[in-house]
Amino acid sequence: MGKIRTGVIGCGKVGHMHAKAFMDIANAEFVAACDFDMSRAQSYADQYGTKAFTSVTSMVRDAKIDVVSICTPHPMHRAAAIEALDAGANVLVEKPLASTLADCDAMINLARQKGLILGTVCQRRFYRPSIRIREAIDAGKLGKPVLGLVTMLGWRDEAYYRSDPWRGTWRDEGGGVLVNQAPHQLDMLQWYMGPIEELYGFWANLNHPYIEVEDTAVAVIRFKSGALGNIVVSNSQNPALYGKVQIFGGNGAAVGVQTDGGAMFIAGMSNITEPPLNDLWTVPGEERLLEQWKQEDIEHFKQIDFIHHYHKRQLEDFISAVSAGKEPLINGEQGRKTVEIFTALYRSNRDKKPVTFPLAPDVSDGRY
Repeated sequence: MGKIRTGVIGCGKVGHMHAKAFMDIANAEFVAACDFDMSRAQSYADQYGTKAFTSVTSMVRDAKIDVVSICTPHPMHRAAAIEALDAGANVLVEKPLASTLADCDAMINLARQKGLILGTVCQRRFYRPSIRIREAIDAGKLGKPVLGLVTMLGWRDEAYYRSDPWRGTWRDEGGGVLVNQAPHQLDMLQWYMGPIEELYGFWANLNHPYIEVEDTAVAVIRFKSGALGNIVVSNSQNPALYGKVQIFGGNGAAVGVQTDGGAMFIAGMSNITEPPLNDLWTVPGEERLLEQWKQEDIEHFKQIDFIHHYHKRQLEDFISAVSAGKEPLINGEQGRKTVEIFTALYRSNRDKKPVTFPLAPDVSDGRY
């Protein structure tokens, strides 16, 4: 198979990150861009030397696209993905896969029918400290994981929510901190801990009166394995503190990763200010490795364009999957699990009771 021909749908801030990554992948060729706003699509295409389109179908067919990245606002993921899949392209969707389970299922089912590959972006899985935890669990170094914690304490100011008209609304963003900032950590929690049995949660808007959606959410979880979990995510801490995922094992050992530290990354508006690090590691016989790994990861952070490097890693994984006809590390079903978690939390808050998994789309309430 020759070079994989790629295109981007949604020529905003995140779309530029995908364009640069595609252009830096040896077996990929970035050839087209699509946006409902032709002037924006043309400006974007001119910047990268590609062709501009306003029709997804026309882009996929006329430019003979193999892979598209969808970088639109969350509630628009479904329409773009369905059109791209119908036209014959494999589809990689920026996180989250969608803002509703119905949208996820429509995309997953069509990809299966068409024999095409669907994936979603969760590049923090590729971080070195994140992989160390997965490898430790796989090697049995924790025994059985018995407790998983997600703690994300960040900050978003009014300027952030005013920077794009779709931010902070149910219709155009699909939710708040759960849908936009927390999906990476929610993805990693279920990646490490396995399937969820039950969740009980609450959300609130604590100090952002100018938005409709939640800025804070908490939940307790019971996993199918019998393990327990806790989620605390918030955009209400100024200055921002950190995002962490920590896993505790049945043998008493604990491991953790701080995926984000200090000011939280905002695509097209800020940079990552602190390297991701293992912040906790008590595996018997490996306690002294923690400081060594921290120094290695700090040096790694200094030597690369961090944002570009890990988006490229994820896009490379997807391109390789398409070339080999196999599933990527994070496929559509994996992406749906994150949407299932935040959907369960929204429903639990709405109904004031625990929610049992698995979840089906709620036809009585299109939002959840």
